Amino acid sequence: MNSLALHTNRIAQYWALTKPRVTQLAVFCAVIGMFLAVPGLPDWRLLLSATIGIWLLAGAAFAVNCLVEREIDSRMARTARRPMARGEITVVQTLLFSGVIGGAGMWVLYTLVNPLTMWLTFATFVGYAVIYTIILKPATPQNIVIGGLSGAMPPALGWAAIANDVPMQAWILVLIIFVWTPPHFWSLALYRRDDYAKSGLPMLPVTHGLAFTQFQILLYTIVLVATTMLPFAVKMSGLIYLVSASILGIIYLWYAWRLYKHYSDLIARQAFTYSIIYLSVLFVALLVDHYLPL
Repeated sequence: MNSLALHTNRIAQYWALTKPRVTQLAVFCAVIGMFLAVPGLPDWRLLLSATIGIWLLAGAAFAVNCLVEREIDSRMARTARRPMARGEITVVQTLLFSGVIGGAGMWVLYTLVNPLTMWLTFATFVGYAVIYTIILKPATPQNIVIGGLSGAMPPALGWAAIANDVPMQAWILVLIIFVWTPPHFWSLALYRRDDYAKSGLPMLPVTHGLAFTQFQILLYTIVLVATTMLPFAVKMSGLIYLVSASILGIIYLWYAWRLYKHYSDLIARQAFTYSIIYLSVLFVALLVDHYLPL
């Protein structure tokens, strides 16, 4: 393999450490928070700086997650190809990489955005990389519920970046993602239950069985749909969002009901895929409603 190919492969390995698909969804929700924080368009310099800073710190947190879970990842088919699971990147290299991009993210947020956003994003980093990954995930099947707050923070981070404040509206968005996280992740855990059994992690389908997990997904989805009505209830959004959230919620409830009554791995996989589409479109609806209120 020539030098260029080696460098390209190494860059791809470090890029994989940041879990780019998950990072993209988190940053997307943060950007939506930035746009919702002001009546018009946010300052593009703040928006760009905040996006870069949040992206860097999120990537650093996911790199630490890959480091801590490298042995667990190596036992699971879904994650066995991650660079650390395959031993392609060392512990020291991962720590240095996480430290560099995390430090850069903190500098960007502190100097080019505001200290509030930097500290909130750093707290999110600690919540995910330390409290969730190291403490909660191996200790309790409720890990994804308790630790879900760190993954739900991006809208608040984006809002803080533009407004230098985190009002009630931002916390409503955080609450929506917080309630969305368990049914989203447990759908994945259902059809990957054999993987999680091998990993040794106490995931709900492994510790409490399929039927209990299916029922929990249904309950959380009902709560989620009710929670998504809050933006309209507090006059944060209008009819465009209300109609969109209602249609999206009905479809999600249909998936949850099918999971509960007619379970198959295929339905669980479809529900997991839809959950990502659901959250993305829901936040797009908030954005459209913000600029085109009815």
